[in-house]
Amino acid sequence: MGPIAMNVRIASLVWLLASVACRKPPPPPPPPPPAVQVADVVQSDVPIYREWVGTLDGLVNADIRPQVEGYVRKQAYREGTYVGQGELLFLIDPRNYKAVADQAKSALDRSMATLAKARLDVKRDRQLIASEAIAPQQLDNDLAAEREAAASVESARATLAQAQLNRGWTQVTSPIAGIAGIATTQVGSLVGTSSVMTTVSQVDPIKAQFNISENEYLRSARGNHWVEPTESAEPILELILDDGSVYPQRGAVVVANRQVNPQTGTIAIQGAFPNPGNILRPGQYAKVRAAVETRKGALLVPQRAVNELQGAYQIGVVASDAKVDVRTVRAGEQVGNQWIIEQGLQPGEKVVVEGFARVRPGMVVRASPASDNSTASATAPAAAAPSPGR
Repeated sequence: MGPIAMNVRIASLVWLLASVACRKPPPPPPPPPPAVQVADVVQSDVPIYREWVGTLDGLVNADIRPQVEGYVRKQAYREGTYVGQGELLFLIDPRNYKAVADQAKSALDRSMATLAKARLDVKRDRQLIASEAIAPQQLDNDLAAEREAAASVESARATLAQAQLNRGWTQVTSPIAGIAGIATTQVGSLVGTSSVMTTVSQVDPIKAQFNISENEYLRSARGNHWVEPTESAEPILELILDDGSVYPQRGAVVVANRQVNPQTGTIAIQGAFPNPGNILRPGQYAKVRAAVETRKGALLVPQRAVNELQGAYQIGVVASDAKVDVRTVRAGEQVGNQWIIEQGLQPGEKVVVEGFARVRPGMVVRASPASDNSTASATAPAAAAPSPGR
């Protein structure tokens, strides 16, 4: 091969290598649309619940005070147990009061004997005065003596009744049926009318006291009147105990206080709850919950669909063409695991529940229905939180 042919061949090879080096690889295929999970905007009537901190107390709390003074001889009840109305709780030494009652009985007997003699004198005087055997003044004197003797009998009867009453009061009984507390006096203690020996509380039903704001009271007065005590109304109060459990019995409002506390701006409400078995006791901490209103035609979305950003609430809405529209909405109360949306959505629209951080306005997405755990409504009513931004 001559020099010219060799040069031509080398030049062709160089050109071929240069053309191969300058050729660009094909661009990679575009990424697939991001996958998101969506849920429907549901429209329904939703009860709005509120919770208040409350305390339990006996429907009636009776401080057991003796009516007479004396030494305690016996404690007849077991502390912390149920006692019936009229059941003996304590026995105060009755001997002194028995002696006084016996003296009063003797005094009554003497007064009755004196009255009997005075009546005989008057009867005899009436017979004698008819025959003018005695002066009329004698009859007048015996009539006065009869009246005095009759008054003495009545006084002696009253004294005996008081003595017998005092003797009966040495048996200290319970004025109500309920749970008797721990005794504050012991056998051998000297007690008087100012001594509190124990306390008996009626706990079935039991009372729950809580305070609502003046604004909540006014809403009730203008709405469903739930704070007004009524005998025929269905019980609407629920009790949440300290361990988080919901008490199975519902209660009803029995008292709304006559005034609003000017220091706190609240009004005291008392509700009564059935307490079979006396499980609930005075002094327990509890939360009281009630449906204060029903929001008609409310729009509900899962709480996971609502995203807070600098005080604003945003929701991703997937249109029928699979494009995302990021909207700023006005959120209302939270109910269970859902959120009421007051403005910015329409019924039936689909909102992004999972994957909101991966989408941008106008982006096409691959939407799939969210799992039931993301969208299910609360099976039990939950207290609604205050509306955002209020």
